[in-house]
Amino acid sequence: MAQTQPRYPVPTPSTLADTVTGTLSTWVGNFSRNTSTAFGQLRVRDYIRLIVIVGAYCLLRPYLIKIGAKIQAADHARPLDPNEMHSSAAAMSPNQLRGGRGAEYKIPGVDSEDEEEEDGEVQVGAGGFGRKARLRQRRLVREKLAEVERMRLQEEGEKSDREIEEFLVD
Repeated sequence: MAQTQPRYPVPTPSTLADTVTGTLSTWVGNFSRNTSTAFGQLRVRDYIRLIVIVGAYCLLRPYLIKIGAKIQAADHARPLDPNEMHSSAAAMSPNQLRGGRGAEYKIPGVDSEDEEEEDGEVQVGAGGFGRKARLRQRRLVREKLAEVERMRLQEEGEKSDREIEEFLVD
């Protein structure tokens, strides 16, 4: 059985280090050459153009941010259209994907979604991690309590039956 050579040679640590070092030195050389060449060939007109562009950006940026903030505030202030919320674009919000407020799913065997508030527990973490486990544990405790209550009622019933039999036999 003939051994086949791998299609690509497996790099050894020394060749890998040489490759990384070579790539980094190429990048440094390209950056220094391109930077010095780019600024070395600029004419006075190009410097003026560069200064005007950077200066205009620095002067206009605060005003553009204020305009954007006003537009955003106006958008947040307007009332939501009920049809807009049910459009295909807003069919599922990111909060629903995370299981946050607005997530509509029913856990079987749980009567109330507000049990956590009734017990005074605080929901831990974003998205309610561990919520299903807590509800499962509560359901188990309820079932055990119901079973104990059934056993108690059954024993009381048997006890009362024995008392009745005592009176009937005598």
